[in-house]
Formats: sequence, C-alpha cells, structure tokens
Amino acid sequence: MQRTSITQLAVCLIFASSFLARAADDKKVDPSGTWKWSATGQNGQTRETTLKLKLDGEKLTGTISGRGAETTAIAEAKLKGEEISFEVTREFNGNKVTTKYNGKTSGDSIKGKMEFERRGQPQSRDWEAKRESAKAKEPNAK
Repeated sequence: MQRTSITQLAVCLIFASSFLARAADDKKVDPSGTWKWSATGQNGQTRETTLKLKLDGEKLTGTISGRGAETTAIAEAKLKGEEISFEVTREFNGNKVTTKYNGKTSGDSIKGKMEFERRGQPQSRDWEAKRESAKAKEPNAK
C-alpha cells in the first residue's frame, strides 16, 4: 500500500513539473518590434539609435540604424530567457569595427552594456532601449 502511494505521488510530481515547464514556455520573452535609445557621442552630439528585432521561433534577427541613414544587420543574435545579445559590425575609414551588445529585457525596456574597441583599447557603455509602441506609430494616436 505504501509503495502505491509513493508511485502515485511520483506520477503527480512528473505531471506537475511538465505543466509548469509548459507554462514557463508560454511566457517566453518576445523582443520583436522597434526599440530606440539616445546616446551622447564624443563631441557632445546626441545620436538616436533604432533597433528592429524579429523573433521567429528560436531565431532572432534584426537591423540597427543610427549614424546617419545607415542600417546594418545584426549578427550572432541570441535570446536566452530575458537575456539578449547581438553584434554589429560597421566599417569606418576602411576599418571594420564590431560592437557587442548584451542586455536584459523587462517588458518594453532593454538595459545592458555595449562593448567595442577604440584606438586598440576596450571600451564599454551602458545602453537602455525602449520599445516603440504601435500607438506611437499611428498618425492619430494620442
């Protein structure tokens, strides 16, 4: 009799953990959309950056723009839970420069660090992006 109770308890625990795992998958973060942030450059100018992300199953893709009208595809994009990372490689004066972005999503915000090299020295900066709402894009939105 005691062995049957233990077996029943084990079966119940397996079903419960399976249910909880499915519930966690249902709440997976979807960073798809348009994200914007501003940063002050070396010369004091404020630059706005726009990041467009798309999550298709497990594959995260996107583009980033700033520095004029230049739009660049992101690479090595990953989403693990709330953690997001990607790289952007641009060319300046014949040199390729890669910036690595890491951040944590929380609702309509991503906060993190960007890492790059300047004159052979590693540099990092904080970045915080806000998701642009669909209403903000509508011409008659209030």
